[in-house]
Amino acid sequence: MANKYVPTKILLEESELPKAWYNMNAVMPEKHDPALNPATLKPCTVDELKGPFCDELAAQEMNMTDEYIPIPDEIKDFYKMVRPSPLIRAHFLEKVLDTPAEIYYKFEGNNTSGSHKLNSAIAQAYYAKKQGLTSLTTETGAGQWGTALSMACAFLGLDLTVYMVKVSAQQKPFRKSVMETYGAKVIPSPSYTTEVGKRILAANPTTGGSLGCAVSEALETAMKTPNCKYVLGSVLDHVILHQSIIGLETKTALEKYGIEPDLLISCIGGGSNFGGFIAPFIKDKINGTAKYDILAVEPPSCPSLTRGKYAYDFGDTGKMTPLLKMYTLGNGFTPSANHAGGLRYHGMNPIVSKLYHDGYISVNSVEQTKVFDAAVMFAKSEGILPAPESSHTIRAVVDQALKCKETGEKKKIVFCLTGTGYFDLKAYEQYNNKTMTDYIPTDEDLAKGFATIPDIPQNK
Repeated sequence: MANKYVPTKILLEESELPKAWYNMNAVMPEKHDPALNPATLKPCTVDELKGPFCDELAAQEMNMTDEYIPIPDEIKDFYKMVRPSPLIRAHFLEKVLDTPAEIYYKFEGNNTSGSHKLNSAIAQAYYAKKQGLTSLTTETGAGQWGTALSMACAFLGLDLTVYMVKVSAQQKPFRKSVMETYGAKVIPSPSYTTEVGKRILAANPTTGGSLGCAVSEALETAMKTPNCKYVLGSVLDHVILHQSIIGLETKTALEKYGIEPDLLISCIGGGSNFGGFIAPFIKDKINGTAKYDILAVEPPSCPSLTRGKYAYDFGDTGKMTPLLKMYTLGNGFTPSANHAGGLRYHGMNPIVSKLYHDGYISVNSVEQTKVFDAAVMFAKSEGILPAPESSHTIRAVVDQALKCKETGEKKKIVFCLTGTGYFDLKAYEQYNNKTMTDYIPTDEDLAKGFATIPDIPQNK
């Protein structure tokens, strides 16, 4: 098997498309702490989650027992337009780095949204349509999720309102144009269309916004709009469940050609792509039979894992969500206006937080300018202009490959290239003009966010 020819682009057959999503909750040796109703501080029930969320999504969020959850035929048919996605050997990047390491990347940018977000967008829109809903609301940071959900809602005939973090809307105006082309209503957040937006603007009129703020606005709008629910593109367990299709396809492709990875790497913001990428690999890691390491990469400007607190916190600035046990910078933390885009979220998915807390994964952070150094290197060698989020992963991959050059280790590094950067040209312009800067929050900056973490008995 070791001598088997491996093509540069490993393409799975349509028949090899996964038939079920992988649920990490079912194999966790110790489950993460449950979401809490902030009014009672008791674990949320499925019925309580059905308030803001679609019924089936609420059920998936609470499913701690089923290792595999079947993918409906209608979703599989949609997936077939863009999936399976390719696993690619980065021969040219390896040559540029002069490394003995083998580098493979799972490319999730082969759709109009330019990212992995479509995997969950179509699933969530499908369940909304099946329930008889007519509209949805959501938030978006850099715009990949909003674009993907706009596509899914257009496909299924659902109305959509997107609250886009204001600084990202300013940096990426054409994302807004694409969403509007698919029929979505896009509102920069915070806005004067909601009560929570008005409160935030009254306190800080010049704020660039945050994902936590946009979540609050989307939730408020959903709750006062008939036949409407709120959906989101990261953080919660059911989103990672849908994204597990990335890891399932990756694992199938690696096994098909006898490639045994030594290191799995992906970027991390709310946890959706990272969790989905590692999902089918985590069981072996938990059982102690895996030889590979798993590395998450985040921006130091929004360091939820590397500098956050493991505590119960709200998922939004307006304190409307259930309380989640996660690594958090505090629901009131407002990240800097850098180009990390979708990685600018104050908290981390509960599954990923628990895996990190229990030592199954490691994490590091990389500065913005170094991220774009790697992004340009990748674009020049592999021919794909990567998204800023994805470029955090590439930076870590480059660093690991250079270590292999020093040690002579022939590691097999596999990473998730979450999407393309063709709507991020303002960021690339700043990099090319050498006006890009790095920002790392001080302990005093973080303390302001930590002060917003709820003072409840579970956090003592």
